[in-house]
Parts: sequence; structure tokens; C-alpha cells
Amino acid sequence: MKKNMFGIVIVAVFIIFFFTPLFPVISFSEAKADEPQMYFIDIDQNTTFQIRFTHSIHRTDVLETYEIEDHKIKLVSMEYEDVSIGMPAYAEEGQMLLYEDGKYKLYSNRVLENFVLYVGDINMDLFFYYGGKAYDLKKNLQRGNSYTVEIKSVSLYDKMKGVRMKHGN
Repeated sequence: MKKNMFGIVIVAVFIIFFFTPLFPVISFSEAKADEPQMYFIDIDQNTTFQIRFTHSIHRTDVLETYEIEDHKIKLVSMEYEDVSIGMPAYAEEGQMLLYEDGKYKLYSNRVLENFVLYVGDINMDLFFYYGGKAYDLKKNLQRGNSYTVEIKSVSLYDKMKGVRMKHGN
């Protein structure tokens, strides 16, 4: 009887551990899919990440910097060279736009639950930087698809179903 009870407790603890969302991740989930695939990067003590992409029209780099705050994403800054098509030419309320060293720097404290990232099917850079590692999103994600980026806790089961992103360094 004691052996059966001990076995039941062990199985219950395993099931709880397996399905309880304990692991914080940066999640990239397919935005327009009936059963979205989740790609993820494990979160460590680092609270800052960056996205660098080459603007498809200007053909110059744009660097966005974010901070992780309470399972939310705070846009800290954007750095870019051209304010024409698609890039802010002025600061909105709560933002500051400066021009320094030939680049525009837009500072913000906007907090987001998530944002949608489109991975274009063009041969231009799209990199995600976190924890001293660079992730080539054009290699990790499907070109031509949109992904909801968010900070969330997932279970061991979710991690096993998802795809861990591969970094280049």
C-alpha cells in the first residue's frame, strides 16, 4: 500500500512539474496559423535584447533595443539613418528623437504585451541579439511569415513541443 501511494505521489509531482509553466522564454509564435509553432529563447539574467534589420527600401541598418519588464516588453530605443518611408521623423508623446553622429535615435519607454514581427522573404539581415548571442531570424524562422513576440513562462511540455532557436556565436 505504501509503495502504491509513493508511486502515485511521484507520478503526480512529475505531471505537475511537466505541465506547470515554470520556464521564462522569449517566444516567437506563428501569428496566422491555426496551430502555431512556438520558437523560443530561454531567458537568463539578461533583461535587454536587440533586433537589427536592414531596411528593405533604405538599405541601411535599424537597431531596436528592448528591455524585459515583468513579462512585458519595453521599447527603449530605435537607431536608424533615414526618416523617409517607414521610419519615424518625429517623437510622439513620451518619446525623444535626437540626431547624433549621422543617426536618428528615438528613445521611448513604451511597454508592450507583445508585438508582431514579419520575416520578409528578401535577402536582407534580420538578427536578434540576446545574452551575447546572435540569432539569425531568417534561418531560425520561416520567411514570409509573421510571428508574435512575447515574454512568457512555459512548461517543460511546451518547450519540448517548441523549437529552441539556434544562435550563430
